[in-house]
Amino acid sequence: MAALDAQATADAKAPVLLRTQGLTRRFGGLTAVDSVDFALPEGEIRALIGPNGAGKTTFVSLLSGRIRPSAGRVEFDGRDVTQLKAHARVARGIAYTFQITSIFKAMSARENVMLAAQRRLTQGLLGPSEERLRAEADAALARVGLGSRADEPAGALSYGHQRLLEVAMGLGLAPRLLILDEPTQGLSDEEIAAFIDLVRDIARQSTVLLIEHNMQVVMGLADRITVLDRGAILAEGPPDAIRADEAVQRAYLGG
Repeated sequence: MAALDAQATADAKAPVLLRTQGLTRRFGGLTAVDSVDFALPEGEIRALIGPNGAGKTTFVSLLSGRIRPSAGRVEFDGRDVTQLKAHARVARGIAYTFQITSIFKAMSARENVMLAAQRRLTQGLLGPSEERLRAEADAALARVGLGSRADEPAGALSYGHQRLLEVAMGLGLAPRLLILDEPTQGLSDEEIAAFIDLVRDIARQSTVLLIEHNMQVVMGLADRITVLDRGAILAEGPPDAIRADEAVQRAYLGG
């Protein structure tokens, strides 16, 4: 499957929200991301998969501004954001849960989400009222299934629920692009089913880029899948095509 053909098809369906051209990141003699051309249309749920060491986390770190590229560019909503730092990309509407949600374990779940919402709503010297922040935090926690845990210290939550708290904090930023890094780790089967419904609901307002190893989640949720291998795009397309792709089977799916 040709990645460029898949990209052209995606471009034709909806306006492209995020695009990379020749995006490259080297660490000494190692090329972690190798001249990646990538296009993510607005409103899509895209899964990013690949074997360990494929460059997935480095790639999304480049998208979010956590690290700078060695070469290439990142465009968001038609504007070059390659040189923008992470906080400036958050302000533009890019939320990467791994980057924005180092939770404060001694604070309540609600207070953690309130901090994220405050970051979005504060302008100039006048910030939002505590009542508004509380209402937005409670709404985000309810969406991820943690409404009843709002007053609990974040550190008392299970690992899986801390991941859901990270998603709630991402929602507190009302992003145009929400990047979720392994969000189902630590969740039960029932919680994973609820998470799938949640992402579908989120996708009504935000574009979603999902890094996930649970292939049932990927195949059941993603509109399209991008497969990275050795820092480059190996294949790109809808779930059925990716499942049948022989190169993907050899590299990742065990076929």
